[in-house]
Amino acid sequence: MTRGGQGLARVAVVVRAGAAPLWWLGLLAAGIGVLVPGATGRRIGVLAGATLFLVAAAVVAYGRRGRYRALARTAARAGRYDVLQDRAVTARNWRRAHRWWLLLAFLAALGTAFAAPAAGGLLLAGCGAGLWWKASWIGRLEQEGEVLLWVRVDWLRADAGRPAGKAVKAYRTTGVAAGDAAPGGSRRRLAAAA
Repeated sequence: MTRGGQGLARVAVVVRAGAAPLWWLGLLAAGIGVLVPGATGRRIGVLAGATLFLVAAAVVAYGRRGRYRALARTAARAGRYDVLQDRAVTARNWRRAHRWWLLLAFLAALGTAFAAPAAGGLLLAGCGAGLWWKASWIGRLEQEGEVLLWVRVDWLRADAGRPAGKAVKAYRTTGVAAGDAAPGGSRRRLAAAA
């Protein structure tokens, strides 16, 4: 970075980075948990897990939307010397910083199977689904404003990778063609050759 430029990461990509690991670890824990009879029995464990899945998905998806909107409303245009971080680098950095938390969450989900089979795993998967839902909502917010939202990388490090955390003071914006991720943080699809 030169002349005062900042490293910027896509907000939707940061939100979406935890979705896949939580989803797959949750499904794996739920699958293993179903094999354990548990104190409550499989039927009650799975029903409780389904309820927890829906509640977790809704809480994660709707949490802090006001903060995201406020930061998006006051976002400034990215500077000429700002460096846009690739989607893969952003996701890898988030997952590397949270790998121990993901492992602990997986082990906790497995442990709950002895009380309520599959419930902990479905709760974890619900958190992953909620993150995908939130990233999709951010994508719609970006499409409405016809901009992409970015956050400074150093602010993410200061606040454990939370793009709407206390360390984040403002977002930056670029046009919708910037970077290698589409609105919502998914991979940008290349146009089919004519």
